Parts: sequence; structure tokens; C-alpha cells
Amino acid sequence: MATISSLGIGSGLDLTTLLSNLTTAENARLTPISTQQSAYSAKLTAYGTLKSALQTFADSSTALGSASLFKTTSATSSSTSSFSATTDATAAAGTYSIAVTQLAQAQSLISGVQTDSTTAIGATTTSGSRTLTISQGTGTTPLTVNLTDSQTSLGGIRDAINAANGGVTASVIQASDTSYQLVLTSNSTGTSNDMTVSVTGDDTLQGKIGYNSTSTTNGMTESVAAKNALLTVNNVSIERASNTITNAPSGVTLNLTGLTSGTQTLTVAKDNSAATSAINAFVTNYNALVTSMGTLTKYTPVATGVTQDSSNGALIGDSTLRGIQTQLASAITSSQGSSAYPSLASIGITTDPTTGLLTVDSTKLSTALSTNSTAVSQMIVGDGKTTGVATIVNNLNTSFLSTSGTLTSATTGVNDTLKDLTKQYNDTNSIITDTIARYKTQFTALDVAIQKLNSTSSYLTQQFATTSSTTGS
Repeated sequence: MATISSLGIGSGLDLTTLLSNLTTAENARLTPISTQQSAYSAKLTAYGTLKSALQTFADSSTALGSASLFKTTSATSSSTSSFSATTDATAAAGTYSIAVTQLAQAQSLISGVQTDSTTAIGATTTSGSRTLTISQGTGTTPLTVNLTDSQTSLGGIRDAINAANGGVTASVIQASDTSYQLVLTSNSTGTSNDMTVSVTGDDTLQGKIGYNSTSTTNGMTESVAAKNALLTVNNVSIERASNTITNAPSGVTLNLTGLTSGTQTLTVAKDNSAATSAINAFVTNYNALVTSMGTLTKYTPVATGVTQDSSNGALIGDSTLRGIQTQLASAITSSQGSSAYPSLASIGITTDPTTGLLTVDSTKLSTALSTNSTAVSQMIVGDGKTTGVATIVNNLNTSFLSTSGTLTSATTGVNDTLKDLTKQYNDTNSIITDTIARYKTQFTALDVAIQKLNSTSSYLTQQFATTSSTTGS
């Protein structure tokens, strides 16, 4: 059987070009599918952009929906070295007279002098170990450390205690070349954290480092006594184990750093800076969301028959985006509060009717927060469940962003469509491949057949010519 190495060789016909044209025509069936794939891929990316902008806005609306935001206070002190103060939402505005007469301090114990820090000072035991126990206060778990014979030097005891990470810090002080002492310091201040040190299984070591405040025969002595903090607030005496004083007054935390010279003044005042910052962040992120939506739905009109602008948004006419946009805009402009401040517009936050963007009148906002922050909170936060601008916005954002929410459903729908289009593309491509293969087989057979016919024609022509020549002679 004759073979063809290249289409058209046998027949002289331009079958290669014909097959190429047929392939181009068949592949054109893929173009509509590819176009849809591109459009849906762009839509999927656009949903991702929308979700990102919506999540940022949701974070700021969640922050704004906290009632404590509108109860913020600040504390200032006339003392720059004796104490500092912070407040929480329960602090009441007022002025307080404070006098610090004693700071809390931690107890320190010091051992007798040893000539070095490496020589064992305990007895050699039969078991090769003994137990060091350091107790602090009632209800506190004692620190227990097992010491081997080689760990009874000052350095060994120090390292073993510190490795246990208990409520005590150990160190070795070198006073001179031949004078070393072990120091134990409680990590907690206050008289309730006094230490008791005992060693079982080694009476020699017990005699060197044992300590009990009620005993007269201690191996260690108290170098720093534990003390409680002592102060007065508006002439009310207060005692604490720590230099961090809470709820004196309520909602205020005092951090004592030194003794006062006489009486110092602490002033707790309403602070609207946090609420102002949260409101501005809410406005900024809402405007960013509106701008993002505008980009995703951008449309540039063109004349009939002219190709659409490639910069048009991927979500033009998208019902999901339009629904989100409409519901948020409605919530932003809704009336939720009392007659004093019924809406965001009443505190200086208004919507531009042309762009949909929010603007803030800083002066009006400041006046509203200073005059009646409770009413502002009522309008913005509401009951924290179903009422209040921020609360309603938060509920909407949850419905948009949850795993079963609007955006997830829309994204799932696009992904499903893309999967269907991929299958459709692959199926169509397989059909096209089979069709072109069939064309090529048919063209090859045609080429072979025409080659055979041409060969037969040439043979017959030659035979007729020979016969004619013989007859003529």
C-alpha cells in the first residue's frame, strides 16, 4: 500500500491548508466557552475584592458596636514620679486625692558567707539527693527542688532553683575573692509572700540555707523585708500586696512607682478620642467599600457596534453586589436613637447623594460626644442585638460574610459554573480533536487514492502511446 509522508504529495492538492482551515473553524467552537470562562474568572476575582473590602469595613463596624467605647475615660496625675493611672469603662469621672506612704516590696534572704560558689556545702547522703522546699504564703504551691550531692554548692543551688521556674529567683553575690553568698528573692511583693526555706534529707545543708521567720536558728537571714503598699485615696486607707492597685477608685488602676510628697491629685475625665477614632475608621472603610463597589460596577457607554471598554467592572448589574450595597446604605441612614440623636446625620455624618460616600463634620461630632455620649451610643450601638446603626450593620455583614452567607453562595455559584465550563471545554476539545483526526485520515486516504489513479493514468497513457507507435509502423 502506498504511503503519504505529507498531505498533498500524492494528489498535488493543497490538503494541508485545507486541513488547517478546517482545524481553525472547528477550534472556533471553543471561543464562546473561553469567553465565558474569562468572564466568570473575572467575576470570581471581583467577589474576592468585594469580600476583602467588606471584611475591612466589618472589622471597623464591629469595633464601633462596642458600648464601652462611649464610656472611655482618661486619667491624669499631678505626680510625675509617684504613680501613673489607667482606666476602664467602669471608671467615673472625678478628682481624687492620693498619698503613697509605702511601696510594696519583695522579701530577700541571704545565706552565710562561703569561700567560693563551687564547693559543696551539704553532707554526702546515702541516696545522693535531698529535697529543697521553698514555701510562700497560704494557698501557694511550694517550690520543690531535688538536689544531688554535686548540686549543694551555692552555684549549684542557684542553678537548680532558677531551672525550676518557680516563684523565687536565686543569685550568688561575690563580696570579695573569698566571700560568696546565696540570695533568694521572691518574685512577688507583699507580706503574704514571705518565704520559708527547708531542706529534708540533709541536715548540714538545712543549717546553711534553712529559713523560717519563727525560728531563731536559721541558716539564712532576711536582707530585705516584704512590705505591702500603703496609700490613701480621698483619706481612705488602702493596703495591697502589689504596687498595682485596682479598683481604688473603681475602674481605675494605679501603678505605684514612688512615695508622694504630701497629697497628689488624680483626675479622671471623659475621653472621646477612642469613639472619635472608631467613628472615623468606620466612615473611612465604608467609603473604601463604596469606592470598590463603584469600580466593580463601572460602565462606560459606547456607540452601537463599538467594542465595550475593557476597563468596565466585572460585576456590572450583579444582584449580589447590588443587594449588599442597598442594604448597607439603608442601614447607614436609618433612624435608631432617641430624639436627641436619631441618626448618624444628627451627629455630623452625612451621605453625599451623588457618590454615596460619607463625610464627617468633626465639630458637630465632637459636640455630640461631649454633650451626650450616652445618646450617641444609644443611636450607634442600640441594644447590641437588633437596634443601633452599628449593630444592624454588623448583623448585615455577618449575613454577607458567613460561610453560608450571600457572598459565599455567589462565589460557590461562580465556581460551579466554571467547573461546568471546564468540562464543556474539555468535551468540545475532545470532539474537535477526534474530528480533525478523522479529516486527516480521510485526506490521507484521498491522497493515496488520487496518487494511485494518477499512477494508473500515467501507465495507461504510456501503453496507448506505445500501441499507437507500433500500429503506425
